Amino acid sequence: MASSDKSPSPMPSGTDHPRPPGQPMTVEQHMIDKGAQLVQSLKPVKQMNQHVCTFALYSHDMSRQIETHHYVTRVNQDFLQCAVYDSDHAHARLIGVEYIVSDRIFEALPPDEQKLWHSHAYEIKSGLWVNPRVPGMIEKPELENMAKTYGKFWCTWQVDRGDKLPLGAPALMISPQPVNLGQISPELVHRRDNKYNISTKVLRDSRVEIAEPEWINPQADYWKQDGKGFAIDIKFTDMKLRAPFP
Repeated sequence: MASSDKSPSPMPSGTDHPRPPGQPMTVEQHMIDKGAQLVQSLKPVKQMNQHVCTFALYSHDMSRQIETHHYVTRVNQDFLQCAVYDSDHAHARLIGVEYIVSDRIFEALPPDEQKLWHSHAYEIKSGLWVNPRVPGMIEKPELENMAKTYGKFWCTWQVDRGDKLPLGAPALMISPQPVNLGQISPELVHRRDNKYNISTKVLRDSRVEIAEPEWINPQADYWKQDGKGFAIDIKFTDMKLRAPFP
């Protein structure tokens, strides 16, 4: 297994198409899926009520920046969970998961845990965080709340390095920031803006009145303190050989 800061082993054989290697679905498989869709509730999936497009950076290599698409489930006022994809297309690849908590919950986390989280205030205020095709007046109350939140984002599929399958250890992701390597490439933003016919600059100007948090805990965005990120590695360990039941 490759650690999150190293290139993986040779890729499985396949074409250069972004879809993972494998044979096309059969008619029988399509029928099974359609039949299951008719009789199963799929309740967790149906709770995803928002699509957010933004950007993320790898904690161990901030020169690697990606556009991300979060499909958001609101569990309650203080906790959201997101399935993260590399695009909003029908065949988008599921590349990770992000958990989002309010400042109230974040402040109760242990300091070592807080180091794994990032703040969202700059993402919101700068116009990088958008709800595609949602009018500004409708999304504004949500943006005001999101500016006070913190997120922990694990990337499980590093598609930007060409991985055709989810390989190696997960990578911790961090949010854009207005300093040093935390700034997002203008080319990446321009490409996103063209796709959705929006202007990040116009969005930024329209969000001037959104209040910034009175205080952003410095344990979040921890790289800004010491210039170091986090990389995950995989190691062998002894197994527990006794079953938890008699």
